[in-house]
Amino acid sequence: MARRRLSRWLGSLLSGGVLAAAALGCSSGGEQPSATPTADSAVTSPTGFYVDPTTPAAAQVMTWEQQGRTDDAQEIRKIAEQPVPLWVSADPAAVESETRAYVGRAQQAGQKPLVVGYNIPHRDCGSFSGGGATDGGQYRQWVKGLAAALDGAGATVVLEPDAVPHEISGCVDGNLRDERYELLGEAIDQLKGAGARVYLDAGNPGFITDTGALAAALDRSGVKRADGFALNVANFWTTEDNVAYGTKISEALGGAPFVIDTSRNGAGPVGSDQVNGAPSFCNPPGRALGARPTTQSGNPLVDDLLWVKRPGESDGACRPGEPPAGQWYPDYALGFAERAG
Repeated sequence: MARRRLSRWLGSLLSGGVLAAAALGCSSGGEQPSATPTADSAVTSPTGFYVDPTTPAAAQVMTWEQQGRTDDAQEIRKIAEQPVPLWVSADPAAVESETRAYVGRAQQAGQKPLVVGYNIPHRDCGSFSGGGATDGGQYRQWVKGLAAALDGAGATVVLEPDAVPHEISGCVDGNLRDERYELLGEAIDQLKGAGARVYLDAGNPGFITDTGALAAALDRSGVKRADGFALNVANFWTTEDNVAYGTKISEALGGAPFVIDTSRNGAGPVGSDQVNGAPSFCNPPGRALGARPTTQSGNPLVDDLLWVKRPGESDGACRPGEPPAGQWYPDYALGFAERAG
């Protein structure tokens, strides 16, 4: 179960309508950062993607430095100084203005926006990250606003984690499945029209094992009009496993490239379905940051290694003492960084 699902326990942390994805945890939640970082940033990434200085990780660095926990603050810098995306799931009335604010900060810093669009109707099969647009009409309005905000910004978008795998897992079928094909294809077209690079999510090596069926569903959902597909979003499979899996999908699609989320795969998956009474994909212990984001993967099929999942944000209150989904989880984030290579 754990390795078949990608985002079931991804949570939503709504801040003005913009959704931040979930992350890790296993110890007590600990205090939340009290410092408030500003939008001014001297940190840049060789990837060219925006390093947002207003993240909880950046605030945690400041807080622990003020408290004299300088060694711990230095560890959290491993997270705070890397580009992570804005996860967007606002309603149509808010998505454009809120995304523009993020894009504006990125452009002011001379860096490229990195965005995850996560608002498909019947999102996550109504499970822990259930929600999304109320229907196809609202989703189309939402995509229109998102595309308008990204127009000309040179953004990279990872589109709708889990949406395509759920097309063939039995979560959505019949008319809902057919509508999803159309909605994803239209979203790709609009975002491409705004000048964005678009990667349609394809799950992870433990979710849909039939790569031929997955490739067919990606094709029906418009992936050949995108820049490729995305793997391992918010999961823990090794980069090597994802390269092997993605290569099979790519071959079935005629050579489509892909990106891999390496944010949390430094120690690989847990290897069991349950850990301490909760799904092993939800705040599993002992995990580590993976390879830093790079546009130089060394593999001609892999466009980028990205941190799509924002490390340090909880997957959910899946065990006693763990914070709600999307909430910053400082003690666990610290362990995550300490175990990184």
